[in-house]
Amino acid sequence: MSQMPVKVYGYRWVVLFAYIVITATICLQWLTFAPIAREAKEFYQVSALQIDLLSLVFLVVFVLIAIPASYVIDTYGVKIGVGFGAVLTGVFGLLKGFYADTYTMVLVCQLGLAIAQPFLLNAVTKISVLWFPIQERATSVALGTLAQFLGIILVMILTPILLHSGQTIAQVMMVYGFVSLGSSILFLVLVKEKPPTSPSTHGEDHELPFLEGIRFLWKQADMKKILFLFLIGLGVFNAVSTCIDQICEIKGLNTEESGLVGGVMLISGIIGGILIPPISDKIQKRKLFLVIAMIGFLTGLSVFVLLEGFVSLLIGSIVIGFFLLGIGAPIGFQYCAEITSPAPESTSQGLLLLVGQVSGILFILGLNFFGMVSFLYVLLGLTAVTLALVFRLKESPFMEP
Repeated sequence: MSQMPVKVYGYRWVVLFAYIVITATICLQWLTFAPIAREAKEFYQVSALQIDLLSLVFLVVFVLIAIPASYVIDTYGVKIGVGFGAVLTGVFGLLKGFYADTYTMVLVCQLGLAIAQPFLLNAVTKISVLWFPIQERATSVALGTLAQFLGIILVMILTPILLHSGQTIAQVMMVYGFVSLGSSILFLVLVKEKPPTSPSTHGEDHELPFLEGIRFLWKQADMKKILFLFLIGLGVFNAVSTCIDQICEIKGLNTEESGLVGGVMLISGIIGGILIPPISDKIQKRKLFLVIAMIGFLTGLSVFVLLEGFVSLLIGSIVIGFFLLGIGAPIGFQYCAEITSPAPESTSQGLLLLVGQVSGILFILGLNFFGMVSFLYVLLGLTAVTLALVFRLKESPFMEP
């Protein structure tokens, strides 16, 4: 498909940077207590379940707010839609710092931050199509998506360090509160709705109205296939990463080894996201990389499920992260935006994230009720089905023949 040259603006990287910072911040706020759950339980004098609730509330709220958030972003634009999420992040992040001594107020603040999350996470493909040419979109989506992993890695490393350096939990929350406020202000000051001229060469920046776009999405056969891929792939990642310590304990690993297995999955995802999506942009192929991603994901999960020992689980985790998080997720988001154009990008991305959150919750319940080892085989079987399905996808219509 031939493309007319377009003018691109260097400011697109400023917009993406501001988005990356606020996205990493909301993920930092999401899992603040995950690496210090035992200390938080003692600090607040509550049960382990109540500490877990501070993170789980994000998954539940996302399911409820994902589609309304996409509607706001697609109807009123990035400046208003994502800006609303940024304001909530700044306000509730700071309030969480001020009232960090009180569990009930912290839970209320987590609820406010959970509402903010879909307004931020659902926007990466929207920002990409507004600011970046088609040859850079998988790269920009990858960088925006990897900001989530960056935030998770930072909170997993920084929170224990700050706490063990003599800071109290309340002081750590205040530090994160000021980070949230600064990130919010940075986004509101730097982000513009769109450049003076469009980078679009296929008319993809001209969208259908929200409801009409929803109806259009459901008519696309490949949209249903990619939804199923994210239902399984993202759901498996959410479940395995959430239960990683329990799974590793059953397989004979200690706490430090479990932490490494979980950490390298995110790190290898960041490495994959930096290296591979730019190649997809350069050679103008999407399906090829989705096939590679699912082959790698199935391979890594097979090692993770079928083998025992620290080294085997570490290798499986690295492979899962590189192929699923680094290649499959960002290129899958961009592929979905391209095959469903002119449906609103935030709506298609929001649906992908939504199904992954719903299945993640169900898979977590399955792992807990049916047994970690037994249900992992179920997840492995479902992943094998996705590998067969990915070959049936068509190439993006935006790619060069």
